[in-house]
Amino acid sequence: MTCSRCTSDTKGIKSLISENDFKKTPLIRAIDNCQTQHSLTFVAHFRERDMSKITAAITAVGGYVPEYVLNNAELEKMVDTTDEWILSRTGIKERRILKGEGLGTSDMGVEAVKLLCQKRGIDPSEIELLICATTTPDFQFPATANIITDKVGAKNAFGFDLMAACSGFIYALVTGSKYIESGQYKKVVVVGADKMSSIINYQDRATCVIFGDGAGAVLLEPTTDNVGILDSILRSDGSGRVYLHQKAGGSVKPASHKTVDAQEHYVFRTDSLFSNLPLPIWPMFLRKSWRKTA
Repeated sequence: MTCSRCTSDTKGIKSLISENDFKKTPLIRAIDNCQTQHSLTFVAHFRERDMSKITAAITAVGGYVPEYVLNNAELEKMVDTTDEWILSRTGIKERRILKGEGLGTSDMGVEAVKLLCQKRGIDPSEIELLICATTTPDFQFPATANIITDKVGAKNAFGFDLMAACSGFIYALVTGSKYIESGQYKKVVVVGADKMSSIINYQDRATCVIFGDGAGAVLLEPTTDNVGILDSILRSDGSGRVYLHQKAGGSVKPASHKTVDAQEHYVFRTDSLFSNLPLPIWPMFLRKSWRKTA
């Protein structure tokens, strides 16, 4: 490959990616060995084109964890486990638990959003959209996102919940970024919050040692500085539901006296969960993302 305006060889990153990818790559740094003004113009063209694209940048972060600390020593008194067993398998020493009558996921989300607004120096009324990623909503409806907007005074925002368990915040972050990229919204808040203690069986050491309660929030705003969320690759595999799920409480098995007695409203995990994760897919995702953003 040669410079577009002279015969100097352009090597640089050519050896790392295909010629087709080379042509499409929006950001090319140290593109070649051509020292003429031609190559500099070539690089500037690519950068200028990329700089015009709107991306979503994280401009503020807020978080909240409850005061009550449930450490491993306390769990030893509740279930057949030890501090050594927990640390060797999870690395977890403690987790936070939300205590108090009538307190739910939205209450933690509210504190995270308040801190976010304080850090950024904005009023909640400036928020245009709030997405809440949660597995433990306050209610089946209305959306916990809308409860949060009401409690913080985000009176000009619309909101919705996104339920995708452990992947929820990432999915919500990507979803929020698309609203920013559309150019229609300037301030989007993404909240990840869960009161996992409300669906954990503290006699089941396979789950109770892992989960806690808390909330985090980020503010997304538009930028053309080629920073922020540049790319994402999302995948789901519903066949994995057999390894981690909640047996009852949905439309397939509605709540009943029988399901409550059988303790089927708690998180259920099989011992083979982690041995069945499709780890070989990660290198593929990394290669795809690199080709799109390198």
